[in-house]
Order: sequence, then C-alpha cells, then structure tokens
Amino acid sequence: MNALELQGLHKRFGLTEVIRGTDLAVRDGERLALIGPNGAGKSTLFALVSGQLAPDAGHIRLHGRELAGRPPHDAARAGLGRSFQVSNLFGGLSVQDNLRVAAMWSLGQRLSLTSVLRRHTGLQRRVQEMLDLLELGHRADTLARELSYAEQRLLEIGLTAAGGARCLLLDEPTSGMSRAETQRVIALVRRLSAGRTLVMIEHDMNVVFDLADRVAVLVYGQVIVVDTPEVVRQHPEVRAAYLGRHAAQQAGHA
Repeated sequence: MNALELQGLHKRFGLTEVIRGTDLAVRDGERLALIGPNGAGKSTLFALVSGQLAPDAGHIRLHGRELAGRPPHDAARAGLGRSFQVSNLFGGLSVQDNLRVAAMWSLGQRLSLTSVLRRHTGLQRRVQEMLDLLELGHRADTLARELSYAEQRLLEIGLTAAGGARCLLLDEPTSGMSRAETQRVIALVRRLSAGRTLVMIEHDMNVVFDLADRVAVLVYGQVIVVDTPEVVRQHPEVRAAYLGRHAAQQAGHA
C-alpha cells in the first residue's frame, strides 16, 4: 500500500518548467531519500506536496486523499509533517511550548494560550514523550532562539512528528552539521520514523545510504530512477547526473 502518490505533476514558474510530469509512489512505512543535483526541483516538489505551492497539473494523494492545490493546513490534517532547510521555530517560546503548539491540533485542541495548554494532561504527556525522544528534556524551558543550531534542527524535526503526522517530509535534516551532530540526527530520525513514512531531501550520501530503504533521483524535474541505495549508487544515469556524462562513462570503464 502506498502512503504518498504523485502522478503527472507539473509546476512552471514563468517560462521555466521546474517539475515536468513527475511520478512517484512512496510505500507505507518506508524511508525514501530524494536526491538530485542542485536545481533539480527537490524543494519545489516538497512545496507542492505540503501545499505551499499549487501544481499546474497532476495529482498528490496522501493515504488516498487528494491534496493537489489544497492549503498546508489540509495537508497537516491529512497526516503530513514537514521540516524546512532553515529552522522555522517560534523563537520567543520555550522548547516545550513549541512542542505544545505542534501537538495540540492532533489532540483536538483549539486553544492558543500556553498557560491553559500546560494544564491539559494529555497534551503534556505528548510533549514529555517528545522531549525524551529528542533528548531535549534539559532544555525544556529554554527559548528556541537560544538553542544551538544543532538543537534547533532537532527541535524542528521533532515538531514535524509532535502532531502525530503519519508521513514526514524532512528537507536536508543534517545540513551544516558536524559528523557527531549528524550521527545524532540520524539516530533521532530513525526513532521518529519508526511506524511512519519518511521522505527526506539529503545531500550527504552517507546519511542517504544509512537511513533510506529506497532512493528516488530527481533530475530536471523528473524522477529518473527509484530503487534501493545499492542499485542507485551504481546506476549510470545517476552517475551522469552528478558527475557529468563523460566522467560517468570513464568511471564505468575504470
């Protein structure tokens, strides 16, 4: 069964067609990495799926529900959570209040006063679970803007799952991190994605091959191959996309 299905997706900006008839099916519960050279359209594809942009044509279905052209809150209510390349937090709120805001919708809350939210036991239980999962319990009362870069990235990844999303979109979750910080994020993503569907954009191939069940390669707005990391690593079209066709041919003869 597929969790996310893209069919015949197109998106144009002026005269430039960025997404050109993209098809992609992500299986329920799998971890799929979306890779491709700069300018391939990866972030645009995420923006279409999450409702930030409307496609010019095509279908986006999440667990069978059509999302093409629907606003971001519809995607969130359908079970989609997304992180961004640049941290998108409430800087003036504490770590746990950021998590409360993210979690309250899934618990049927329509409250906005954090002083009231703190008294909701179900909500507080969810927040504490996320703090433990993120290993940020010692930073619970710290303002988000006072966290280190790596901690902000951890918190943002946590926000994508705090609302109970069944499908997570992570946009370069390890960007700008040291090797030790990257390993911490990999461990977190592995824990968070257990029982969920994960689609991530990632340039670090070590992360891709460590986490992904399958890899989709996007080149010039089209998915050219979807397969296991081992197959994709050796695929001639992937080598050509990253190295240039001549270099790929030389590598093939080496």
